[in-house]
Amino acid sequence: MERRDLLKATALGAASASVPALAAAQTVISPAEPSPGNWPPPATIDEGGMKYRILGATGQRVSIVGMGGFHLAKPEPNGPTTEDAIRIVRTGIDNGINFCDCAWDYNGGESEIRLGKALRDGYRQKAFLMTKIDGRTAASATAQLETSLRRLQTDHLDLLQFHEIIRWDDPDRIFADGGALEAMLKAQQQGKFKYIGFTGHKSPKIHLKMFQMAAQHHFHFDTVQMPVNVMDSHFDSFQQMIFPIAQAQRTAVLAMKTFGDTFIYDAHVAPPAELLHYGMSQPVAVVITGCDKMPILQQALEAARTYQPMSAADQQALLAKTAEIGKSGSTEKYKVSHHFDSTMQHPGYLTQT
Repeated sequence: MERRDLLKATALGAASASVPALAAAQTVISPAEPSPGNWPPPATIDEGGMKYRILGATGQRVSIVGMGGFHLAKPEPNGPTTEDAIRIVRTGIDNGINFCDCAWDYNGGESEIRLGKALRDGYRQKAFLMTKIDGRTAASATAQLETSLRRLQTDHLDLLQFHEIIRWDDPDRIFADGGALEAMLKAQQQGKFKYIGFTGHKSPKIHLKMFQMAAQHHFHFDTVQMPVNVMDSHFDSFQQMIFPIAQAQRTAVLAMKTFGDTFIYDAHVAPPAELLHYGMSQPVAVVITGCDKMPILQQALEAARTYQPMSAADQQALLAKTAEIGKSGSTEKYKVSHHFDSTMQHPGYLTQT
């Protein structure tokens, strides 16, 4: 199959549907002030111990909270052991969490290795498994996908995402002839993963370019992962720019950076449960949170159990409380520094095979 046909084959509906949807969405982005409540959260399926949502246009059901993969091998003195990581993942799944996040480059691959061990003994069948690759070329993307499958001890992923779309030329490289998307479409046809998305934390304008490139190629992304938190609306906001586009295209939003590593949490603007509930109250499918200790996992589980949609008034009050500190971007270091940019610190990841 030719590349153009591959792109069209994976688009959602006819090509004529995707481009107008993007154009329409662009007419409502970037309002002058944050407007909580403009984008209500998706319908939530409450099964008592856990709540679930439908993942965009895929029809797949995912838990409202997901376990972040980086923290499974967090390289700090107090980070989890392999046994701790396995216990965290399996306890999360036993309590209804089914969304498992990871990435090819997390902790030199150790996060995928630990997650793969945790998903033995029947746990893989209970999980919606996602990982991310850094490769921008067809060769590097293919090699990284195969490495991830081997580490994760599975023959397929539920979702593959292009990781760290944080440079202006990343969309061009992904969609180029001989680029990563070309190879991944072939891998998708071979059954190595079901759905495809992208992630980034640097600028919503780069996310916008990724959607524009997709529209030009008549391609539909199933998911987009981005920062969603109480500070984002005040500084170079992903929520203001990307929510309308994602909703128009039925692309599921995967929320991350609830605590901004610890920088938002350390600002003491709200307790952890309220920060998580704010993210869950946005139009997102899942809020991904890093769990490096059992108490942190229990915190996430309790937030899911007790979640009720936050009212527009309560959201506005929380945004008013965070406005002064949020406007500088000081608590969102992933936007204003290279502190979180693994592919900037290791540019070879983009072509490594």
